[in-house]
Amino acid sequence: MNRTAVIAIGGNSLIRTGERGTIEEQMRNAEETCVGIARIVAAGYRVVVTHGNGPQVGDALLRSELAAAQVPPLPLDFCGAETQGSVGYLLQQVLGNVLRRQELPHPVVTVVTQVVVDANDPAFAQPTKPIGPFYTRKEAEQRARELNWRIVEDAQRGYRRVVASPEPREIVELPAIQQCLEGGSVVIAVGGGGIPVIRQGQRLQGIDAVIDKDRASSLLATSLGAEVFLISTSIDRVALNFGQPTQRFLDTLTVGEAERYLAEGHFLPGSMRPKIEAALAFLKNGGQLVVITSPEGLGQALAGNTGTRILSAWAARAIPPRRAVS
Repeated sequence: MNRTAVIAIGGNSLIRTGERGTIEEQMRNAEETCVGIARIVAAGYRVVVTHGNGPQVGDALLRSELAAAQVPPLPLDFCGAETQGSVGYLLQQVLGNVLRRQELPHPVVTVVTQVVVDANDPAFAQPTKPIGPFYTRKEAEQRARELNWRIVEDAQRGYRRVVASPEPREIVELPAIQQCLEGGSVVIAVGGGGIPVIRQGQRLQGIDAVIDKDRASSLLATSLGAEVFLISTSIDRVALNFGQPTQRFLDTLTVGEAERYLAEGHFLPGSMRPKIEAALAFLKNGGQLVVITSPEGLGQALAGNTGTRILSAWAARAIPPRRAVS
């Protein structure tokens, strides 16, 4: 049976620093990432791709705001669904083109994915995730009053809405994703962490929240019984003392080492910390290998030629030492 790899690509796979985020830019950037994904498909893995959608959701909310006088504004869960579809389409087209060019006969499908969260998650009492455009203080106070938004000042650049970031509990479309994989498709799913929904008896209801993409991807990888979880980010490898004179890049980590470095504060919230936490959750629930690397490094990651590898106890014994970077 083919092994399964879940590949979580970050926002920098589509929009790079200094870019406007045009469709042309996003497709050009996606090409490089998709070439790496194709190498993993060619190696015989069943592949699920997840992705961030932070900038795209922000744009969707801004468009909704600007057009509010003409059309009804969209709630956050619908903006998440809309961008899952649009980013999924972009990746589906680019990756499909790459696979066909390499004569890899795998259809690519996008599954717009709902993710169940707990309505009583403590995150709803303390929203912390900034979303959408910046407002003046007057505009922010008006929206907070009229729409019951929670508003905070953001880095002295203005005021922004903040929403909860609850823990993902269940992937609603998991059976559909499994069926697509079993049929030979490469699947794009859980975009932006999935659309947050709560259960009300047998009914699902969307809720204003943003689920961390890496945590949702970790849950998906565990639920699928995947052996490998790859996380794409802006750097080639994880570092201790990042950005300091004593910075040191890490090639391989055990679960115990990753837990120790996490406790020592080497991995910051909003940066590497959620990625390490997602990696540990996957490895503690049956996963074998996590690789954290850049979009450019995806194609070489499983060969051990790039990235930081975090190994389960079993994998630490079974996987050979990392080869030198070529």
